[in-house]
Amino acid sequence: MAIYLTQESKVLVQGMTGGEGMKHTRRMLAAGTNVVGGVNPRKAGRTVGFDVPQSPNGLGGAPTAVPVFGSVAEGIAATGADVSVVFVPPAFVRAAVTEAADAGIGLAVVITEGVPVHDSVSFTAYAKARGTRIVGPNCPGLITPGQSNAGIIPADITKPGRIGLVSKSGTLTYQLMYELRDIGFSTCVGIGGDPVVGTSHIDCLAAFEDDPDTELIVLIGEIGGDAEERAAAFIRDHVSKPVVGYIAGFTAPEGKTMGHAGAIVSGSSGTARAKKEALEAVGVRVGRTPTETARLALAVLDGEA
Repeated sequence: MAIYLTQESKVLVQGMTGGEGMKHTRRMLAAGTNVVGGVNPRKAGRTVGFDVPQSPNGLGGAPTAVPVFGSVAEGIAATGADVSVVFVPPAFVRAAVTEAADAGIGLAVVITEGVPVHDSVSFTAYAKARGTRIVGPNCPGLITPGQSNAGIIPADITKPGRIGLVSKSGTLTYQLMYELRDIGFSTCVGIGGDPVVGTSHIDCLAAFEDDPDTELIVLIGEIGGDAEERAAAFIRDHVSKPVVGYIAGFTAPEGKTMGHAGAIVSGSSGTARAKKEALEAVGVRVGRTPTETARLALAVLDGEA
């Protein structure tokens, strides 16, 4: 089982023919992702060859040829695609996501960093009204190990397993995946650290709670805002599975805007300590470092915590 992304997912890449799109499409194909097309109105009708077989281990089979469509709607009509991964510059993200939502895509994964906040507010609301789930923006995407990878998460640092991971931070997503690689993951979702994102900790917590193959949930947060406090309230009322957490930013100075955490820490509001206390109050074990968090997760799975 998995959440949001499976081996059956058919993926379009908006911006596939750009530098980042080409590089990461190749990596997605090598991970076994069913990439069925790219989208670029100026290059519609072409086919792009990738010197990598489309298989979970990247071995065997012929190189993969991926068609380019003039629009998301054309790509869906031709392939039945249900996922889009967006690799377009920040100024064009709003139009790209709006196009995908209008075409009826089920999931749009927005990798792009630097998207204007007012654009994110607009397209996340627009997509939600049309039944399209947004992951991102400014995120690494999501991966169901051994099945599919939509985004930029390295596919070779973990394996399928029993842990569900939801994270604001891309780098910490990778670190926890690696530290817990011997156990493995059902799905890892990097939701992004911008002030406005399409999928929240709470969305993923609910999905992992309903996934029968997820035994433990790891939640990674950051200073700023109140997303982790709201997640704690949701865990208290709706999550029966064990949750282990980590909050980035224990050493951050107060009263400063902290990068892509996207919020000013003022007084105790939004601090790592406040978030840690909120999570621990509802039974979440919270590590002070990523390595300690991984150890806590292992202890919970072994019945030692």
